[in-house]
Amino acid sequence: MIVVGSGARHLRGEIERICGKLASVEIKKFPDGEKYVRVLSSGNEVTVVQSTYKPQDENIVEALILGDALRERGFKRLRLLVPYLAYSRQDRVTHEGEPVSVRAVLKALGIYYDELYVVDVHNPETLRFFPGKAVNVSPAKAIATYFKEKLGEGIVLAPDRGARTRAKAVARRLGLGHSHFEKHRVSPTEVEIRPVDIDVEGKNVLIVDDIISTGGTIMKATSILRRMGAERIFVGVTHGVFADGAIERVSKVVDELAVTNTIPTPVSRINIVPDLLGLRG
Repeated sequence: MIVVGSGARHLRGEIERICGKLASVEIKKFPDGEKYVRVLSSGNEVTVVQSTYKPQDENIVEALILGDALRERGFKRLRLLVPYLAYSRQDRVTHEGEPVSVRAVLKALGIYYDELYVVDVHNPETLRFFPGKAVNVSPAKAIATYFKEKLGEGIVLAPDRGARTRAKAVARRLGLGHSHFEKHRVSPTEVEIRPVDIDVEGKNVLIVDDIISTGGTIMKATSILRRMGAERIFVGVTHGVFADGAIERVSKVVDELAVTNTIPTPVSRINIVPDLLGLRG
């Protein structure tokens, strides 16, 4: 039995296509803006699909009260599928007095849910804060499948050292080489970034990352790759958290920009739903 929350309504049609009829749930707002939830279906186990992108706080609260309503209705085992997890980048204290926000969110969700599946969480280590079973669902298969014919015998690159694991996973699916960009200080005031130990001249390149916001890093990497003689440059990112104008800016300098449909955007061309419902880690 599957419940689709408000944050995942853009995926409802695809979920219904794969799974058939969904559980009957009423979700609306009171006049003061608070959420109202009523579960009409009954059962023992249930899967809730709820993304926590805009409005982040509202969708997190909805996931919590959905969990409470399902427990009240008699469901014994609850599984939560989160296409995009808000607060995932707030995973450490940098100034005294700050919270580890992702820890607070995961602990709260753990009050109601026994299992948690998140698509490409920013730092997979943070899933340890969830008290039950927690799985990071990789988008590597979906991204590789989408770009396979376009990329050909190309190269997969990560924009920085932190994204190497993602690039490696996609490259392995494609049977291609991979690398990443590293920063090199050439003077006290100048920093240069270049791909590590790889030749891109005359080759197609796929840049892979988990989140794209302003697109500044991708645009800088693209400029360097063009100067190094790269042929076609593609960008495949999991979560399209785009600042105003970012889609247009990035699209002008690359051959194609595509993100998964964890967040609805004009370039959400990569379907992650089959892997999310298949619960592939």
